[in-house]
Amino acid sequence: MTVRQISVFLENKSGRLLDVTRQLGESGVNIRAMCVADTSEFGVVRLIVDDPHKAHEVLKADGFTVKETVVIAVEVEDSPGGLSGVLKPLVEQEMNIEYLYCFVEKSGENAVVIIRVEEAEQAIGALKIAGYRVIPSDELYAM
Repeated sequence: MTVRQISVFLENKSGRLLDVTRQLGESGVNIRAMCVADTSEFGVVRLIVDDPHKAHEVLKADGFTVKETVVIAVEVEDSPGGLSGVLKPLVEQEMNIEYLYCFVEKSGENAVVIIRVEEAEQAIGALKIAGYRVIPSDELYAM
């Protein structure tokens, strides 16, 4: 029940993010969620898209450095404390959360948290035991 995330490494200069999003759009790849982290010299764009394989190929062919990473998508109540609640079972298992980012579902009732941990299967088990719904990739890509 893991999800494939696309990470794109970019020079930190004007227009590079536009280049990525334009390439994906022109190729018919829909961005479902995105997170941008930067330093003074480079940035990392993390993407959940509806067709990770196609996105990888399109961006690689255009000269971008692209990597695929396994992440977990968890449905969380969109209310105060929702995020801390989903983190608790992972911390109880002494898991290191490398990063996370969120987006709100189209319905607006729940949020989706994308979480990167080293022990994905262990994390999925802990989240399910705690009563959280881990979203399968095909459902996430279609949201």
